[in-house]
Order: sequence, then structure tokens, then C-alpha cells
Amino acid sequence: MGKKLQFVIRRSFLVPLGLLWILSLVLFAVSLVQGQPLGRIIILGVIILPVTMLLVESAFRRAVVNDEGVTVFKFLRRGRMEFRDITSVETVLVRKRAFLTLSSEEHFLIFSNAYADFPRLVREMLNRVPGEAVSQETRDMAAAPPVKSTEIISCWLGVLLLLLILYIQLGGTLHP
Repeated sequence: MGKKLQFVIRRSFLVPLGLLWILSLVLFAVSLVQGQPLGRIIILGVIILPVTMLLVESAFRRAVVNDEGVTVFKFLRRGRMEFRDITSVETVLVRKRAFLTLSSEEHFLIFSNAYADFPRLVREMLNRVPGEAVSQETRDMAAAPPVKSTEIISCWLGVLLLLLILYIQLGGTLHP
């Protein structure tokens, strides 16, 4: 048996997402301490929930590829698919976002280009699945898999925005 290859969500996404989560919690705590209006606190709480879910899901997600199959680990669950059982490998491209779907008669797994070294992940899987299962679209995408970074930029912008809000909330002023 060959070695196991492990792929995780890009750290360049997890770092700003983690900072965004921490700053959201700090802003929530500051708002509580300062006695801010209940509506603002509720809105912050509602914002913190999906950020927390995305951070936890992204931090725990990893794919392990070996000669027999691929296992995807998620928070409190996992999925496994043997390469010999795969009947279809399809690709969906939306702007620079790529989704690779592996399907068998009973299960499916979806991978996105949020994984670090997504091009290698695609190559490793396509080298192991039955050739007849791979669509032409997938072969075309595998020649040059897109790498997307807009979510990373969005997270960093969110971090900067929360830093500015915290600065103002803690008594800082902005002068033109």
C-alpha cells in the first residue's frame, strides 16, 4: 500500500476566519459590558453563529487519499469512498470556484478548491479512479484547476472592519 496523502482547508483562509471569530467575540463582550442596545447584541450573536460553524467545519475538514480510496473527515463525522466503487467524477465550475464530485451507486463526496494544494488533490484522485468514470469537463478542469482567493480577501476585510468598529467602540475617533 502506498502512503497516505492528507489535504486540509487552506491556512490562508483559516487564519483570517479565526481572527474574525475572535474579534466578533470581543466585540460581543465589549457590547455587553458597555450596555449596548439589545438589538445590537442580538445581531452580533446572530453573526457569530455562522462564523463559528464555518470556522469549526473548516478547521476539522481534511481529506485523506490512499491507494484504495478517499476519506473525508468533518466535525463529528466522516465519509469514505473506495476508488473501485466510483461510477462518476463530475466538475462544477462557478466563476473561480471548482467543485469535484465523486459518486458511487450509494454515496457521493464533494471537494472544493478551498483545499490547500487542490490541483494535487485532483490529480491524485483522478489517477486512482476508474478512467471511464471521469467526465471530459473534469479532465479539462484537471489540466489547470482554478485557485480561488476571494474568500480570503473577504475575511481579511471583515477583520479590518471589526478592528475599526472595536476601535470606535472603545473610544477611538476618526478624523478626516
